[in-house]
Amino acid sequence: MKNQIAACNIKLKRAYSPPSVEDGTRILIDRLWPRAVRKSDVAIDHWIKDVSPSTALRKWFGHDPARWQEFCRRYAAEIHDHPDRLRELRAMARKGPITLVFAAHDELRNNAVVLRNVLLER
Repeated sequence: MKNQIAACNIKLKRAYSPPSVEDGTRILIDRLWPRAVRKSDVAIDHWIKDVSPSTALRKWFGHDPARWQEFCRRYAAEIHDHPDRLRELRAMARKGPITLVFAAHDELRNNAVVLRNVLLER
């Protein structure tokens, strides 16, 4: 199916992990630049702030695992408020691999996980 995005085309990686050739297009999806990371070291191709969680939502979540499910619901709603960016990200993922770069310590519960699921329509 031409419109389907291969799940393997959307990778997730912490900003503190070294970039690799397999990353494809690297997209920072945090509203704030990662602490103690030099721009020259992180190899970001695009910084798309407007698909990151709003400041209010990010502060409310505070990476509290008990708030994870509600964060997913609220953040998915915020993402859908930016249909042009969603189309742009999906188009990039259809062309080849993209890596959603994030700064959170928790690799299982963060905005990149939610955005990937939205992009894949999960």
